[in-house]
Amino acid sequence: MGSQPAEKSSSFAKMQSFRSLEPLNVSLNQEVDQRPFGVDYGKLDNGLSYYVRCNHKPKMRAALALAVKVGSVVEEEDERGVAHIVEHLAFSATKKYTNHNIVKFLESIGAEFGPCHNAYTYFDETVYELVVPIDKPELLSTAILVLAEFSSEIRLSKDDLEKERGAVMEEYRGGRNASGRIGDAHWALMMEGSKYAERLPIGLEKIIQTVSSEALKQFYQKWYHLQNMAVIAVGDFPETKSVVELIRTHFGHKTSKPDLPPVPHFTIPSHKEPRFSYFVEPEADGSSVMVSYKKQADQLKTIEDYRDMLVESMFTTALNQRFFKISKRKDPPYFSCSGATDNLVRQSKAYMMTSYCKEKGTLGALESMLLEVSRVRLHGFSEREISVVRALLLSSIESAYLERDQMESTSLRHEYVEHFIHDVPVLGIEHEAQLRKTILPYISASEVSKYAEKLWTSCSCVIKIVEPQASAKINDLKNVVMKINKLEKEGSIIPWDDEDVPEEIVNSKPNAGNIVQQLEYSDIGATELILSNGMRVCYKCTDFSDDEVLFSGFSYGGLSELPENNYFSSLMGSEIAREVGMFGHRPSVLMDMLAGKRVNVGVDVRKYMRSFHGGCSPLYLEAALQLVYQLFTTDVTPVEEIVKRVMQVEKEMILAQARDPLTAFANRVTEINYGKSYFFRPTRISDLKKVDPLKACQYFNSCFKDPSTFTVVIVGNIDATVALPLILQYLGGIPKPSEPIFHFNSDYVKELPFTYPTTITREVVHSPMVEAQCCVHIFIPIELKKGTMVEEIRYVGFLSKLLENKILELLRFKHGQIYGASVNDFLDGYLPCITTDVRGDISINFSCDPKISSKLVDLSLDEILRLQEEGPSDQDVSTMLEIEQRAHENGLQENGYWLDMILGGYQSRIYSGDVGTSFKILDEARSKVRESLTPLTMQLALQRIVPFKNLHTVVILKPQLSWSKWLTSHGRDAKILAGIAGLTVLALSFRKCSQKS
Repeated sequence: MGSQPAEKSSSFAKMQSFRSLEPLNVSLNQEVDQRPFGVDYGKLDNGLSYYVRCNHKPKMRAALALAVKVGSVVEEEDERGVAHIVEHLAFSATKKYTNHNIVKFLESIGAEFGPCHNAYTYFDETVYELVVPIDKPELLSTAILVLAEFSSEIRLSKDDLEKERGAVMEEYRGGRNASGRIGDAHWALMMEGSKYAERLPIGLEKIIQTVSSEALKQFYQKWYHLQNMAVIAVGDFPETKSVVELIRTHFGHKTSKPDLPPVPHFTIPSHKEPRFSYFVEPEADGSSVMVSYKKQADQLKTIEDYRDMLVESMFTTALNQRFFKISKRKDPPYFSCSGATDNLVRQSKAYMMTSYCKEKGTLGALESMLLEVSRVRLHGFSEREISVVRALLLSSIESAYLERDQMESTSLRHEYVEHFIHDVPVLGIEHEAQLRKTILPYISASEVSKYAEKLWTSCSCVIKIVEPQASAKINDLKNVVMKINKLEKEGSIIPWDDEDVPEEIVNSKPNAGNIVQQLEYSDIGATELILSNGMRVCYKCTDFSDDEVLFSGFSYGGLSELPENNYFSSLMGSEIAREVGMFGHRPSVLMDMLAGKRVNVGVDVRKYMRSFHGGCSPLYLEAALQLVYQLFTTDVTPVEEIVKRVMQVEKEMILAQARDPLTAFANRVTEINYGKSYFFRPTRISDLKKVDPLKACQYFNSCFKDPSTFTVVIVGNIDATVALPLILQYLGGIPKPSEPIFHFNSDYVKELPFTYPTTITREVVHSPMVEAQCCVHIFIPIELKKGTMVEEIRYVGFLSKLLENKILELLRFKHGQIYGASVNDFLDGYLPCITTDVRGDISINFSCDPKISSKLVDLSLDEILRLQEEGPSDQDVSTMLEIEQRAHENGLQENGYWLDMILGGYQSRIYSGDVGTSFKILDEARSKVRESLTPLTMQLALQRIVPFKNLHTVVILKPQLSWSKWLTSHGRDAKILAGIAGLTVLALSFRKCSQKS
């Protein structure tokens, strides 16, 4: 990138503003200001804390929270799960709101309600969160009133509790899968000797099933007092004073009872001997190793504390760089490995290293992980390694600094919640940027390396192995630890040997192309270029995020064009190419080359198209476009050891899926709904044997070779004077092949070979599982006529949201039997062909108690039928319109939304060479459908688009019971049938004997 154009760039000017930040004159013992930065912060007379901040992203929205310094750890033995149930019931009824009217209010203003969206309970806190529009004066006041109701007016009646038990139980049941069991067991081992080990927020099944409303009220009244609470409000306010007054209005008159108990603090004991756990989990998604070192949580009181945190972060980053490079070696000990610091609870954190490896490979993975920490203790990190880390940490704070005025309100809200609950200081991006610039240059490689001294296995270490089948014993783990300790004591561990890293991504810069045609689309504020090599580039300049540019390029023709005998080889082409180095450099080398550059590029070979996509800082647009150039000009060839590693990873994934109880269910759902097409069925190990690595690479190379077939969309903080020369050089400089490759247009894309069912089907899939899980999948094929397709697609979106809301309302709020439900629409795999009608489907998914799954299916189908016969209510329609409008308004402030909309204009079936026209047609269709949306038009759309009464499928996953459990669950009738079956078998045996005689 030339220096002259860059000097005119606003991005460059902002970069200079960061780089010209003067270092601070601070001493290590200087105290850090504990008052949170940038917020109107204080306390009411009744003890309630408040945080109010003006923030303009997103516009006309506010992110609110009620944070309570009370979680599950304060529960008594007979209250385990009560804190979480109270949080659930807050949305059921309060003094002013009944019958889930809080949820209805939120949805009516476009603030969606859903599982985990609006509240969470943890060990030390319970937090209620809302994101609400504030374009009408009364909305903010009402939302703060809702938080005030949560603080002291939750009803907690017997009826409320009975209605919600099923939802809480379903959330509990959802956590009793393999990952949940593994996590719970590891937590108990980590926290052994502390009350935290016995107070998982979800609680105990027996208490969820039997706890009384009086017990809930007792817990609520004991712990929910204003001194334990804070209200956080971050939003697009004109000023903070009026918001503070609203908080005072709704909370100021409230008082807490005198002599309420203080919130207790529980310690976590340290231990010198490492703890070992060998967890055999038959449903595990793979073999893994976790090594954890428990520590006291950080207390950021002085500049020295901040410096120590930077040292820890540098150590983690440097170690992860090594782990990544090891994972890319020949026959690596693990497929992936990383370290991170995790804040466990209020007073404790842990440094954790986690790896995923092949079956029976856990001992080798553990040895490699411990060996690398020992290597650092013996030999340290090199100055080159630390220079890479320093660049990464400076780059991340530079990005935050450039976008300091564009932070999301939800991110700022989280910072203030952490300040209140965990006393985490809020320094402000400007101050932290100066601190990091001041301190980072003076942290040496030797100082970072010394952090490894804190990671001895005698430092409260917990080592956990997870395998689907046992292949080792606890003593084997202990032997690995002793082996590494011995090697380190003897000094037998050799130093790290790093790879050479080229300086330039592109060895020889291409000759620039030129612009053949340029079009301006004023309606979308975009410019389209046709380059001399045939590539079409459309760019839109925005000011949503100062440090963001997003891009995506696509070309028609994908996997659907392939015959079955080439499919599996071609399917693996992207995976092999990624590991070989699709951008001209091995991944481990490219990682170092891009250190400090905020750039990412990925590729996707899908059914109907091939695409590349990514994002970058405007400052590194050249590097991003260089990677795209490399993608088109690199010919990947298979490397035996890399292919072997890729196939091993794929094999492990297939084996993991086979262990998952959901696999048989998902496979059967696919088979029933889409037939036995090889495009939809899961890959088998036998399919891997069909893969020809050479054909895989040849197919991948052909996918990204011809620039004339690609359309590229770029959206973000683009300075055209800087971007255009780069676009012409690296996109326009991609050579056009002498013969066309993959020249498909929307008329000639081959449709996927699948068929929808032609009859109503209901089937139960029984799958072996450790603990009972039940999933329901309801599938309704739909077909949209090509003449009215554009508007009908909009109707499908509204109908999907309507069905999701009504099923959630029915099954959760009325019957209290599910935790959440999702309704998704799929439209013909985005087949672009304009000559056919649009095939698609709507699917309804939820989990529930296996015993009542059929009943809930019938209720769901009856609800769809009722909506078809009676239509939705006026409130239902206004809620749909409000949710869609609020999502649209938020999206218009995001680069990703505009990228998708412009891509949608190009990829729409109505596109005929003018993206402005297709964009206008799509936007007019949205407006037309919105204006026409009434209970009657939605009812007619349901009848027209969703003819489920004549055609639908239902597939239910249930646990496969053993013979004895089946007898127990089916009682006397089952025993009679079993007796008859036994007599029949006996009779047949006698008959066989007589025949033999």
